[in-house]
Amino acid sequence: MRMLVLGAGLQGSACAYDLLQNPEVTEVRLADLHVTGLPDFLASFSGPRLIPTPLDARNSEGVAALMRETDAVMSALPYYFNLEMARLAVEAGVPFTDLGGNTEIVFGQKQLDERARAQGISVVPDTGLAPGMVNILAQHGIEQLDEVASVKIYVGGLPQRPEPPLNYQIVYSLEGALDYYTTLSWVIRDGKRAQVKALSEIEPVEFEGDIGTLEGFHTAGGLSTMAFRYEGQIPTMEYKTLRYPGHAKLMEAIRDLGLLANEPIDVKGHAVVPRDVFIAAVTPQLRKPGGRDLVALRVEVVGTKDGQPKRAGFELIDRFDEATGITAMMRTTGYSLSITGQLQARREVPPGVHTPDEGVPAARYVEELRKRGIDLREL
Repeated sequence: MRMLVLGAGLQGSACAYDLLQNPEVTEVRLADLHVTGLPDFLASFSGPRLIPTPLDARNSEGVAALMRETDAVMSALPYYFNLEMARLAVEAGVPFTDLGGNTEIVFGQKQLDERARAQGISVVPDTGLAPGMVNILAQHGIEQLDEVASVKIYVGGLPQRPEPPLNYQIVYSLEGALDYYTTLSWVIRDGKRAQVKALSEIEPVEFEGDIGTLEGFHTAGGLSTMAFRYEGQIPTMEYKTLRYPGHAKLMEAIRDLGLLANEPIDVKGHAVVPRDVFIAAVTPQLRKPGGRDLVALRVEVVGTKDGQPKRAGFELIDRFDEATGITAMMRTTGYSLSITGQLQARREVPPGVHTPDEGVPAARYVEELRKRGIDLREL
């Protein structure tokens, strides 16, 4: 298999690493505007199998030419590129998957369904950790029950050693995290789709061992399109982000003061975007080069089976990999992208545009995660 990974940041690099563990993958093109300074864990793969490739994602002809030479495309680019990348992949007749995170863009990609089916290829948006892994696991739980009363999803990327005031470190795009903190979140309440404010309805979530009590609160994007798919079928469905206690209230105050706004304001005669200033100010403090992270996840589906109450789901604590230097967020996000792309290249995902819960075979996906040491515990 010849694979193309768009985006050579943290998640794209982790995706490339995972692809290179499979001897059936003969070539990985890791493409980005700048492809110098790749992480150390890719150094041993320098050679004919790993080809760093300079590419401007805005150059449609250049992107399409690369796509036509590959068996599957995995995009770890910022979410706003995803619709155009999916369109180019469909035109090139090559399977495509991305990390997603923006539900409106996913609905735009859904419009490519008929063309993707005609080409005999699959497009799977939203295949990172959340959205992505959690949606596949939730669907797996739903399919184990006869009737479902509620689906609750909790996931967070956290520092193993939290430091005040935010008890947080950058584990992926800070810009993406702030989008989730400022966008309304889709849920299902009483069988009807609704939107709730990000950072709201804080609740304690207990984990065993040294993790202890975390807090869960609403953020956007994690359900992908599941709230639309299951409206009228499942009474309760929601996704919440996990952080150490106190984080949500601090971020709510920062947001409500206008410091995360995207509209420019006048500062001494200059137009300044508050969010740009916030990101520039806090990034040096939240980026911890020697920091070790963890990912905490719980997916809980409650209902009945054969007339009896039943609970299905998964729990996961994944930690920074000391052997490779690959973070828990990279393992759970970048590897998820890689697994999906490989399933697509093998034609294990049906043609058309499908979200992960619709198209990715859950049992195979979980099997692949466990092969990589991502140890999901069934509830």
